[in-house]
Amino acid sequence: MPVVGVIGGGQLARMMIPAAVALGVEIRVLAEVEDVSARLAATAVGDYRDLSTVLDFARDCDVITFDHEHVPQEVLRALVAEGIAVRPGPDALLFAQDKLLMRERLAGLGVPMPDWARIESSADLGAFLADHGGRAVVKTPRGGYDGKGVRVVDVAGAADDWLAEGPVLAEELVVFRHELAQLVARRPSGEVRLWQLVETVQRGGVCVEVIAPAPRAGDAVERAAAEIATTIARGLDVTGVLAVELFHASDGRLLVNELAMRPHNSGHFSIDGATTSQFEQHLRAVLDWPLGDTTSLAEWSVMINVFGALPADRIAAALGHQPAVKVHAYGKGPRAGRKAGHVTAIGDDLDDVAYRARAAAAHFEA
Repeated sequence: MPVVGVIGGGQLARMMIPAAVALGVEIRVLAEVEDVSARLAATAVGDYRDLSTVLDFARDCDVITFDHEHVPQEVLRALVAEGIAVRPGPDALLFAQDKLLMRERLAGLGVPMPDWARIESSADLGAFLADHGGRAVVKTPRGGYDGKGVRVVDVAGAADDWLAEGPVLAEELVVFRHELAQLVARRPSGEVRLWQLVETVQRGGVCVEVIAPAPRAGDAVERAAAEIATTIARGLDVTGVLAVELFHASDGRLLVNELAMRPHNSGHFSIDGATTSQFEQHLRAVLDWPLGDTTSLAEWSVMINVFGALPADRIAAALGHQPAVKVHAYGKGPRAGRKAGHVTAIGDDLDDVAYRARAAAAHFEA
């Protein structure tokens, strides 16, 4: 059976393990440290930025994939040069690693986006602000996630500290009705599968809740989101799961916000709410196996992130109070604000499903 190597030992790698076991696939993880979320499959510990470490890990694997997008391009390209299958490949991952390059490439694909500009000086930012009502969003091109590396600014000098390190991305401040995410999977032979469009609820730049399908989107928005995600997956030659985060703007525009080339928080509902989870699908895709049916198992799924910790007594209490809700703990040490797990409820009445998920999640609130 094939061996899939995963670089990064976080919760995404952890949630690939049950899917790999079910498929009979051997999964190995290159962990950053010993005590990681995916320690059950951690066969090596080392720095994913170190070429010799990554090569030593990868040589015994049939395909390499990722828990995150931070592996340097020079490491990725060295793996490819050694004849190791890297999926998604460096040419695709480049656009998930650098937001400026992403905007440039998506513009070439004709994908709808917020107005944006490459900013190299405070004068550039001042000009962008003047053209966009005096407020804008500024992002560092690399390294930002969960609200990090993102600022809302209203003065030209607000990003000078970032500009000292290089160019930044400025975007219009989109007034939106709601935020959405479209997950798509693609394998090297070209087969594509999509899950239902979902609505995400953010707090402080971090996703706290996902509703599948998106209850306020409508058929036209669903079709547009599916077309956008498919265009990106094919246009960037993505292999594996791709998450396309979207704004449904108050003026009706559907705009691409961010990309993630890996399983994504917005797809966690699929473990319990879809015929094929995003984690099983990702493994199928990177192995170039036929993709699974993504049909939902119920009319509605609600997934809620849990932060801080999931102590055993509270898990037991949540399960006792809501026996139809699924609890997923990530095996992480307690830390305020850290994603420690999630709960999912499914059913045919949205109000009831949301109540059950939120009632279970409430057991983990401080």
